[in-house]
Amino acid sequence: MHLTDVSKISKNVLIASLRNWVPKILLLLGVGLACFLFSEVVVRVLWSDTIVVFPRFHVQADYEGYTLRRLEPNMTFRHMSVDGEWEFRTNAQGFRDDEDYAFERTEGIIRILSLGDSNTQGFEVHQEYTFSEVIERSLAAKGFPSQVLNTGISGFSTAEQLAFLESTGIKYKPDIVVLGFYANDFEDNIKAGLFAMEHNQLISAKTSHLPGVRALQIVHMVPFTKWLSYNSYFYSLGLNTMWEMAKRQLLQDAMAEYAVATETITEVKKALMGALLARMYEVCSSRGIALVLVDIPMRTGPRTCASSIPIDMMSQFEQSSDVILHSDKIFGKYQGVAEIHVAHGHHHLSEFGHLMVGVAAADWIARFVENKQGE
Repeated sequence: MHLTDVSKISKNVLIASLRNWVPKILLLLGVGLACFLFSEVVVRVLWSDTIVVFPRFHVQADYEGYTLRRLEPNMTFRHMSVDGEWEFRTNAQGFRDDEDYAFERTEGIIRILSLGDSNTQGFEVHQEYTFSEVIERSLAAKGFPSQVLNTGISGFSTAEQLAFLESTGIKYKPDIVVLGFYANDFEDNIKAGLFAMEHNQLISAKTSHLPGVRALQIVHMVPFTKWLSYNSYFYSLGLNTMWEMAKRQLLQDAMAEYAVATETITEVKKALMGALLARMYEVCSSRGIALVLVDIPMRTGPRTCASSIPIDMMSQFEQSSDVILHSDKIFGKYQGVAEIHVAHGHHHLSEFGHLMVGVAAADWIARFVENKQGE
């Protein structure tokens, strides 16, 4: 038999094999697509009021001495829930802002650095309604031109905020730091593991914390996953479930070293929080920077909220800041009346909540600047 005959036979066998497998592959893909579409419909019917379709775009950020997270720079994406749809735009530094940040500052412009987590970043609110944007507009209306740098990153703990402030934030030479504090920071500090208490002293424990970043890089390499993250409730349910499971495991592993419970605000968590705030205040005060601590309230029910600061730590928080914008003073008369938090989804601070926080912060900052000018 000639080689050409062998080649023809092999080719015919391959073609016959493909003819047998192509229908099976197409059938498998069709069944898979049908199952996915069915699951999508079921999830939208049963859980659309609790799921936020939010694409996660955390990437690695190398700061001086620390490796942390930030948003992917120079991009636009959106997230949505039953409450609405919101666009995110990031600058060259990987923060939610339309303006790039430079270390150099303009003379005569008040510079304010906002630190915080997803509430500061502005989950479930439009970009122009984050309290950082409200502070800037409110100060302008009062005759105080300012630049507010919104460096809030979803999931950031007080520990990560301190690390960012010490390594990079102070390079922006802010006049004022606005710290958005939320109750889950107690647990997030433990998960981050950047700092720890040793003989009642705050010590540096590690210099890197990148939860989920490498996993997201791998996920986004798979075709169509970015499209699914924008449009699919079923995909978001799966991703968010795995994300929360990983966070709980990270917390359990971290707390196992302390041999204490994870579900309560323990004395260990309080001691670490107190030390972190004290150091942040020292970093600010030693450079003539005012520290404004915003008490982001916890949602306790429809249109009701409560302070994120434990009563027995209030004096400690006051000693570690120039002022506390207490949630009860900001929202007290709106309890049971206004939507302080988003009604569904992840129940972040609503646009009304951001507005009230921003105006309260701007009022204090304006008085602070006037007093300094009068000295």
